[in-house]
Amino acid sequence: MGMCSEFKEFALKGNVVDLAVGVIIGAAFGKIVDSVVGDLIMPIVGAVIGKIDFSALYVVLGAVPAGVENNLAALKKAGVPVLAYGNFITIAINFLILAFIIFMMVKQINRLKRETPAAPAAEPATPEDVLLLREIRDGLKARQ
Repeated sequence: MGMCSEFKEFALKGNVVDLAVGVIIGAAFGKIVDSVVGDLIMPIVGAVIGKIDFSALYVVLGAVPAGVENNLAALKKAGVPVLAYGNFITIAINFLILAFIIFMMVKQINRLKRETPAAPAAEPATPEDVLLLREIRDGLKARQ
């Protein structure tokens, strides 16, 4: 079997196609969660805590060179070591929300699977010759 035909067989298996669709949907879903976190949740959390923008939270780990503004973008551009913990907070909250949503989806799917049990398999029909033999046997028992 040639390399091309082996690859075609691999790529067209159901599991690979399902995985590809899942990755694409997951990437799009991740963007939605990023927007929910960045545009809806973090501004509310920032307003409660008193900081409006978590991405602007950082600690400078070195000396700030003269002429460089003291903001995260300018410090990173100048190559100053910066501990940007605000961005980490945003990404961690994003992960927790995404993990919770996936947990709820899997929980719902499992609940739906339990509620719709498969119908029990019907007993196979008894062959006609077996039925006739049983009738003969039962008839002989009745005469005795």
